[in-house]
Amino acid sequence: MGMVFSLLFMIPLCLGCYFWFVQLVFFCLTVLFIFNFCFGCEFINLSYFIGCDLLSYSLILLSFWICSLMIMASEQIYSNNYYSNLFLICVLLLMLSLFLVFSSINLFFFYLFFEISLIPLLFLIVGWGAQPERIQAGFYLMFYTLFASLPMMIFLFYLYLLVNSMDFGFLLIDFDSIFLFLCMSMVFLVKAPMFLVHLWLPKAHVEAPISGSMVLAGVMLKLGGYGMIRFFVSFSSVVSKFSWVFVGMSLMGGVLVAFICLRQSDMKALIAYSSVSHMSMVLAGIFSFGYIGFCGAFVMMVAHGLCSSGLFCLANISYERVGSRSLFLNKGMLNLVPSLSLWWFLFCSSNMAAPPSLNLLGEILLISSLVSWSIFNIGMLSLLSFFGAVYSLYLYSFTQHGKYFSGLYSFYSGFVREYLLLFMHWFPLNLLFMKGDFFLFWN
Repeated sequence: MGMVFSLLFMIPLCLGCYFWFVQLVFFCLTVLFIFNFCFGCEFINLSYFIGCDLLSYSLILLSFWICSLMIMASEQIYSNNYYSNLFLICVLLLMLSLFLVFSSINLFFFYLFFEISLIPLLFLIVGWGAQPERIQAGFYLMFYTLFASLPMMIFLFYLYLLVNSMDFGFLLIDFDSIFLFLCMSMVFLVKAPMFLVHLWLPKAHVEAPISGSMVLAGVMLKLGGYGMIRFFVSFSSVVSKFSWVFVGMSLMGGVLVAFICLRQSDMKALIAYSSVSHMSMVLAGIFSFGYIGFCGAFVMMVAHGLCSSGLFCLANISYERVGSRSLFLNKGMLNLVPSLSLWWFLFCSSNMAAPPSLNLLGEILLISSLVSWSIFNIGMLSLLSFFGAVYSLYLYSFTQHGKYFSGLYSFYSGFVREYLLLFMHWFPLNLLFMKGDFFLFWN
């Protein structure tokens, strides 16, 4: 509860002219949360309806980290005074709702804050997006998620009718109904997003400001995987019967989306579709319903949150200089800003799961889990890994090599703030690889 009150008491700071001080407070809360985790007596800290285990702690810490970096990346909002106070309040409310989602041990509060987290994100996209199509992107986001979340509300009422409680501890009933399973899981499959219900994500990414893209890729997609890991305990018999449908659809969709990545001309669209491809492997690992699959999905979610957010930051840095996200205009950056080319290389190599990134550990665990689940997955997994490397190389080579755009009459190099922002994404992504056993001991 201390963290909840800390976030609530930050609201007066957001109303004043304390943009960078709020960012500093966010960062201090992140460090405090790390110390709370490292030196706490136990993983489960219960307080009213709030409790945390290793899965919750990690995703809350990722939320704090990404929200802190969102403010650092949004210097243009502060310097141009684009309602920076309102922007800080949106980020704060988003962080508060994410904290309460990941730490709720009551199903109703989980559902409530799951839906509330959409509102600040919608304000970020519609309020600070640059293109007129942001209204349409907001409609896509709201209608996809709201239509899928209504069946889950009905499932929660039915569960309360059965057990007279909505605590996670009472999720011990093994439901044997595919209808109830679809009611529960559709909202998480849309949020993840699964192939066929993923169309809202590229639209939202392309129209969102850099802060919206960062939190969308870094944290919001993880709500789907987190919800499925939590709820699948109650649907073990259904998942064991029908998991082959979802695993096959996820892997096939991941390969098709990887092909879609190769024909993108917009940098943000390419990175957004690569998120769908990575999350399809996460979904397949969860549906394999094994311990290694869950661990691999958990590692991949954390790794993807840092790597994809860093790539969006790089795309935004190029966009602020060139004025376009087109790959045809963002060429030859190696001639103009070679120091940024190093960061492009580091993040693109992490995106293709090259060592020593956390993505590599996640892919090893997921591939071993899915191959042990069925030997026939080898073909799709090979294609998924290969084309993951292909579109990452395509993004790097297309933006860094070639002749730079002749319409660039002036160009300024990177700021210290931008290099710090990129370092804060890349450092934990590669440092956590050294502590891989940390992700394998959670219940």
